[in-house]
Amino acid sequence: MKIALSKNIEMNEGTRRENIKPGVTVKIVLKADQRSGKLTEGVVKDLLTNSSIHPHGIKVRLEDGQVGRVQEIVE
Repeated sequence: MKIALSKNIEMNEGTRRENIKPGVTVKIVLKADQRSGKLTEGVVKDLLTNSSIHPHGIKVRLEDGQVGRVQEIVE
């Protein structure tokens, strides 16, 4: 689900902290994969972004220790 904001900015559900909780399966982009856009799937262990919204995705740590920004929430 994408949310349209003013100034024609589109945000996906991974940009809002309220949508992400420990135990949720997500697809993240790792720092090393930002140019290629390759996504890594895993289960959220910790939320690392403190703000309620981040335009590039909420930063999380997966249960396997990988850190990246949420691009999709797997239903």
